[in-house]
Amino acid sequence: MIQIGIDLGGTKIEGIALAANGEALAGRRVPTPRDDYDGTVRAIAALVGALESEAGSRGTVGIGMPGAISPATGLVKNANSTWLNGQPLQQDLERALARSVRLANDANCFALSEACDGAGAGAEVVFGVIIGTGTGGGVVVRRQVITGPNAVGGEWGHNPLPWPEPDELPGRECYCGRRGCIETFLSGPGLVRDHERVTGSRMSSEAIAASAAGGDPHAEATLRRYVGRMARALATIINVLDPDVIVLGGGLSNLDRLYADVPAQWGRWVFSDRVDTRLVRPRHGDASGVRGAAWLWPLPNPI
Repeated sequence: MIQIGIDLGGTKIEGIALAANGEALAGRRVPTPRDDYDGTVRAIAALVGALESEAGSRGTVGIGMPGAISPATGLVKNANSTWLNGQPLQQDLERALARSVRLANDANCFALSEACDGAGAGAEVVFGVIIGTGTGGGVVVRRQVITGPNAVGGEWGHNPLPWPEPDELPGRECYCGRRGCIETFLSGPGLVRDHERVTGSRMSSEAIAASAAGGDPHAEATLRRYVGRMARALATIINVLDPDVIVLGGGLSNLDRLYADVPAQWGRWVFSDRVDTRLVRPRHGDASGVRGAAWLWPLPNPI
């Protein structure tokens, strides 16, 4: 039996079929039917069918999703793809696919992939960070995702930015209903807003990075603020979880300077005489989320 992973994103749904050794047998990507819950369920079911047809085998199905399934209600909660919230996604998918499915937060799937056979392979504790449209996190201990009784394990992005500077208070409003969340500073849109706030110029995160590399002092200052904020935010993770490895994923993980500059600063905030935690790039890149979704089912033969 193959293992199928689905990464349900806000703009695309990606699917992969894996053999037990991690080899990709099939892969496809389709647009997400935004604001259409029933259409989203149908799109996932059709994608699973197409992957099984291409791979020539029926498979287990794991799904990485924004938000989480509430242990209290069985319904989706905390998804920034808001048309999913309050819906019985697991039950509807199991009905559509005629089998059990496993769902997990997309950041948890990313962290699981990198812990199983990625940049965190062999580490006891891995923290996976998503810095893209939103900011999420996932905790994996000995290749097991730590979800918690409230299904919010690793929800790093919806804590307040620690040790805030005066100009960071009270913080921007977040879609979760609070102010000053880490996500409002460290997501891609947060970086764009911060640059516009200081300079009056609206630029994409990619353009900001390119301008800084080209010597623009304003773009360079924006990235320095971003690095400092990430160092503070990850220091709190180290203080609480003390992971062996922190893996960055999402669009902003492509900023090369993060891997040297953030560890150079986080020691100021970590409650230790030295910091041995490693900050690393993902081995599987954009494919980590969908691979981790496939690994939600136990591996027939451990990698």
